[in-house]
Amino acid sequence: MPSASGTTPGKLPFVVWVLAAGTFLMGTTEFVVAGLLPELAGDLGVSVSHAGLLITAFAIGMIVGAPTMAMATLRLPQRLTLILALSVFCLGHLVAALSTSFTVVLAARVVTALATGAFWSVGFVVATAAAGPHNATRATGVMIGGLTLANVVGVPIGSFAGQFTGWRGPFWALAVLSGFAAVFIGRFIPARQQRVEVSIRAEVGALRQGRLWLALGAAMLIMGGVLATYTYVTPLLTDRAGIPAGAVPLVLIAFGVGALGGTTTGGRLGDRRPMATTITAAAATALVLFLMIPLSGNPVTAALLVFLMGLTGFTVNPVVTALAMRFAGDAPTLTSALTTSAFNTGIAAGSTIAGTALDSSLGLTGPPLVGTVIAALTLLPLIALAAHGPSRRGRIVARSSTAAQRRHDETAQVPSQRPTV
Repeated sequence: MPSASGTTPGKLPFVVWVLAAGTFLMGTTEFVVAGLLPELAGDLGVSVSHAGLLITAFAIGMIVGAPTMAMATLRLPQRLTLILALSVFCLGHLVAALSTSFTVVLAARVVTALATGAFWSVGFVVATAAAGPHNATRATGVMIGGLTLANVVGVPIGSFAGQFTGWRGPFWALAVLSGFAAVFIGRFIPARQQRVEVSIRAEVGALRQGRLWLALGAAMLIMGGVLATYTYVTPLLTDRAGIPAGAVPLVLIAFGVGALGGTTTGGRLGDRRPMATTITAAAATALVLFLMIPLSGNPVTAALLVFLMGLTGFTVNPVVTALAMRFAGDAPTLTSALTTSAFNTGIAAGSTIAGTALDSSLGLTGPPLVGTVIAALTLLPLIALAAHGPSRRGRIVARSSTAAQRRHDETAQVPSQRPTV
C-alpha cells in the first residue's frame, strides 16, 4: 500500500481530497456572485456593473490577503490556520446575508477573501507536501478541481436557488457549510504536525527566481482573460443570446464541466509536457473568447463557447501553479500565496476593465473582447518560459524542491491509515 505521503505515482492521500472540499466552498463564494448580479443589484440599489465590484473586491482581498496571511501564519500549525480561515469565512457570509447595505456587503466580501487567501496558501502547501514530488501537479489539479467543481455544482445551484430565495439564500448556505467544513478539516488533518523549520528569509529569497515570475504572470493573465468574460456572462446570455434567466444556471454548469475537464487535463499532462500543454490551451482560450464576439447571439453557440472557455482556460491553471511551486524550491508557502494573488490580480483587473467595456459603446461584446486580448497576452510569459529552458538555476531549484519534499514526508505526521485515492 502506498504511504500517505503519496509518493507513488497515480496515488493521492485522502487529505488532498479533504482540502479540495474546502476549495469547493471558496470557489463557490468567489464565482456565485456572477450568477446573482441582477438580484444583488436590484436588492441593494446599484447597477449591474457596480454590483460587479463584489467580484473585484473579493479578488483584491485575495491579492492582498494571500501573501499577507501566509506570512502572518507561517509559524502557526497548519491545521489551526485552516480552521481559523474557515471560521472567518463563515462569519463574513453571515454579515453579508444580514446586511442591506452594498458597502457592508462589499466589506464582508473583502474579509471573506482574506480568509480564503489564508486557506488557499496553506492548503496548497499541505496538499502538495502530502502528495509528494511525483504527484505534485496532480494534487494541485485536484485542489483547483475543487474550485472548478464549484462551477459545476456550487455556482449553478446557488444561482438557481437565488431565483427563489433571493441572493441571501446562497450566502446563508455557504455560512452553514463552511462551519461544517471547519469541523471536517479538524477531523482529517492531524492535530500534531511536525513542520519543517520555516524561514522568512528563505521564503522571500525564492522570489529571486526569474522563471517564478513568468509562471505567476501567466497565471494572472489566463485567469484575467477568462474572468473578464465570465463575470458578465449572465447579461451576455440573457440579453444577447436570448437565453431565459431560469436556464442560465444550466449554461454555468456547462462552464463548470468544461473547467473541471480542463483542470483534470492540465493536472495529468502538466508533469509530462507542461509548456506544450499551457501554450496550446492559452492560444485556444484566446480563440474561443474572440469567437464569442460574433457568435454569441445564437443561444446554442453561446452555450458551447462558454463550455469551451472553461475547458481551455482552466487547463493552464494547475500547470502554472505546479511550475511556480517547483521554482520556489524550499520556500513554497509564500509562492503558493503569490500564485493565488496572481490569479486574483487577473480576476480584479479583467473584471474591472470588462465592466468599463460593458458600459461603453461596445456593450455586451466588450467583456469577451477584453478577455481575448488578456488571454492572448498569456502567450508572452509562456513562450518566454519555454525558450528559457532548464537553466542550471532551474535544475537546482527542482532538486531542492524534491529534497524538501522528501524531508517533509519524513516529518509530517499524516497518519498512514488514511485511505489513498
